[in-house]
Amino acid sequence: MALPREPRQKMINIMYLVLTAILALNVSNEVIEAFKVVDRSLVNSNLNIDNATGTLYKSLSSKLTDPQSSEKAKIWQPKADMAQKLSEEMNAYLENLKITLKQEANLKIMDGKEDYKEDDLEASTRLFETKGRGKELETKLRAYKEAMLNIDPQIRKEFEKSLPIDMTPIADKDFTTAFFHMTPTVAALTMLSKFQNNVKNAENQVVTFAHNQIGAVKVIYDQFAALVGQSSNYVMPGQEVVITAGVGAYSKAAQPQISINGAGINIDAEGRAVYKFQASGAGNRSVPVNVTYTKPDGTKESKSFNVEYTVGTPGGAAVMLDKMNVFYIGVPNPVTISSGTGWDKTNVSMSGGTLSSAVGAGKYNVRVSSVGKASITVNADGKPSSYEFRVKRIPDPIIKV
Repeated sequence: MALPREPRQKMINIMYLVLTAILALNVSNEVIEAFKVVDRSLVNSNLNIDNATGTLYKSLSSKLTDPQSSEKAKIWQPKADMAQKLSEEMNAYLENLKITLKQEANLKIMDGKEDYKEDDLEASTRLFETKGRGKELETKLRAYKEAMLNIDPQIRKEFEKSLPIDMTPIADKDFTTAFFHMTPTVAALTMLSKFQNNVKNAENQVVTFAHNQIGAVKVIYDQFAALVGQSSNYVMPGQEVVITAGVGAYSKAAQPQISINGAGINIDAEGRAVYKFQASGAGNRSVPVNVTYTKPDGTKESKSFNVEYTVGTPGGAAVMLDKMNVFYIGVPNPVTISSGTGWDKTNVSMSGGTLSSAVGAGKYNVRVSSVGKASITVNADGKPSSYEFRVKRIPDPIIKV
């Protein structure tokens, strides 16, 4: 079909073609979110690797002071330190490259948070191709891998074919084109996180190898905290209260991994995982807890158990008239009020009359002054219940002979 000759129609067709091209280049929100999820996963993985590697470094330091391992430690700890230095430098370079990439994508700090064009297809191309940072990155990664292998001949023999620094391009493309050409900013950042993950894995493997030439990992328990707990923080008279106390020790470098009710919980400064939730329903309940920790011999162990508790049904409050089923004007009307939660958590109020305490638990006198209705409200543990009563005059006496 021939193109229309009318200029206006030609312009419409050209605009349509341009719009189609723009739509073809557009990156959907779903794709952006997918890359962000992968990036967060890589960042969390990097933190876990750092913790594991930190345990190895602490153990290496302790072996220097152990007469049984000091000779070998003097040989292999410097090699581990070299792996650490090379890896820190490479990781810092990648982190700075991330910042530079965000700046290429119009980085702005708004309310303390970073804001940049996550779907920008030109920022990574401009930085890595036009400005040559892609070739520089490839060169540095290759140099890092070679330097790690050169730390010791045994390390080269062990890792020459397996050190996890993967720069294999896709198909016949070169490194820069394969990883960064017309790549959304968020995808390029994810790729840089992937290279950081490679570096941290390489460091961990080399340091683990160096450590294994000396002996098993020794976990240093360097954090201590008092542990105090009680069976309940609210009891009724006659109920038993159990208090437990002790001292807990853990290694800050080998932090335990704790999940409660299926959710991973971060460890606080005292080595505790705190999980809060609102109790619901009624009856017996159970919350699964899993703790994975490093034993003194360096092996991992997991313990699973259930924290069981019972959600009670609040006892209903009640107001009972002791003598009549109505309130009479001009005389005290005795009532008995009960609460299922204990009187320290119960408030009683009245409208249409006044309440005064009488002798005995839950005993009150009610005085009213006008015919109609009066109500007593019992607020038991934040749950109010109202009770309405009729108010009458005392009937006139009837004289009978």
